[in-house]
Amino acid sequence: MTKKLNKLKNLIVFCLPLFLLWGCGIYNFTGGNVGTATSFTVPTFQNYASQSPGSTFEPGLERDFTLALQDRILNQTNLDLTPSNGDLLYEGEIIEYRISPMSATAQQTAAQNRLTMAVKVRFYNKTKEDADFDQRFSFFYDYPAASQLSSVKDEALQVIFERITQDIFNASLADW
Repeated sequence: MTKKLNKLKNLIVFCLPLFLLWGCGIYNFTGGNVGTATSFTVPTFQNYASQSPGSTFEPGLERDFTLALQDRILNQTNLDLTPSNGDLLYEGEIIEYRISPMSATAQQTAAQNRLTMAVKVRFYNKTKEDADFDQRFSFFYDYPAASQLSSVKDEALQVIFERITQDIFNASLADW
């Protein structure tokens, strides 16, 4: 009787972790649900921000944002980046890049400025069509009006890219 009981205990100890891992399905440890997808494509996001009223043009912004989005997906999934025909496709454009005053001083000058960036994203999932979306994502960075944008631009873009790319990742792959 104790031999059978020991065998049963060993079987449970061996099988329980397998069932727990199996129950995790296709989720990875970052929370992204890639389903059966194995690859993704992110063509360069074109910069159309200067066509929006009040927006300005920032050279290289399209390259930097595209790379940030590719890095986010590479770092948080086990998907392979492909130049075309990926199972997941992220395409879109930068539609806003503007600086606006946020708060005024007693002398009616800006005390703080806000850099805002917005992107339009179209997401297509070949392995799960009901996951497709067409959505706008935006974020901002506030900085003192006495500072020039050029002195805070690197930090500002890092903060903005971090938030927007995480929001895009969450909308496309975090099926919680």
